Amino acid sequence: MDVAIDITEFSYLPAQADALGVPLPPVERIALSLPDGRAVSALRFGTEAPRVTLLHGAGLNAHTWDTTSLALRQPLLAIDLAGHGDSSWRSDADYTPRTLAVDVAAALDAWTEQPQLIVGQSLGGLTGAALAATRPDLVSALVIVDITPGIDVSAGPAALRAFYEGPTDFATRDELVDKAMSLGFGGTRPETERGVFLNTRVRADGRIEWKHHFAHLAAQALAAHDPGSAVAPSVLHETGWDDLAAVRAPITLVRASRGFVSEPDAAELQSRMPEARVVVLDATHNVQETAPAALADLIASTAAGTPTGSGL
Repeated sequence: MDVAIDITEFSYLPAQADALGVPLPPVERIALSLPDGRAVSALRFGTEAPRVTLLHGAGLNAHTWDTTSLALRQPLLAIDLAGHGDSSWRSDADYTPRTLAVDVAAALDAWTEQPQLIVGQSLGGLTGAALAATRPDLVSALVIVDITPGIDVSAGPAALRAFYEGPTDFATRDELVDKAMSLGFGGTRPETERGVFLNTRVRADGRIEWKHHFAHLAAQALAAHDPGSAVAPSVLHETGWDDLAAVRAPITLVRASRGFVSEPDAAELQSRMPEARVVVLDATHNVQETAPAALADLIASTAAGTPTGSGL
């Protein structure tokens, strides 16, 4: 049976908090108008000034962090990157990390009072690196989740390409849930159903479509017989090593044991940045969904300056 559509974006949170055994914090959606007429949207957990900012991966949105945010129990922001969630699509379709980081910086200037522990997964991780390189005043530490600029494009990102390519609309959300689970995204079926619900919308004709721009760009590229030109993984890497080399804040790489970053990928990052910490978690690529408590513990220990976790 398809996921119910007559609920709000926060309807899942009470059950998630109850399952974790934690209180449900105040949560609200906030938005910032940008000078070019676009808007950046985010979720704010808690009432105090945020100390942690979370950046999602390609094709996801701020709600991917919900369970991790509840487990963390700290005031934080989870930002919808441009072209995702409730943030505006870019007319130039430029979703490279350095471009995305400009919007994140504007949001942090408006919504935070102190440098942030930036936690970015996949595309969000390289966006966090670009942010830390260009606006070091905004970043106290950087946690990069299951991505490096040197990742093998024939391995994990091939699954991302398969996820984004194809039709942009579907008869039911179940079709998308099946596709996500077959490619190794998400955790249990109920968790994947929640993620799909929060990342899709119902059109006027009753068809289901993705909220994020990448699926639509991929479909356009396929129609033009150029399947590699607009697929999300192509934006993940181009300037990443330069940005990471420029970061002065402490860096932690989280490698998912069942994710996209291999041991050689992690070793390359550590050889380039000997002071970086590498932690391995038992999770798939979307660590924030398949190992939220462990990731929350790592974020909390990083924020407190007491690193935990296993190495390479």
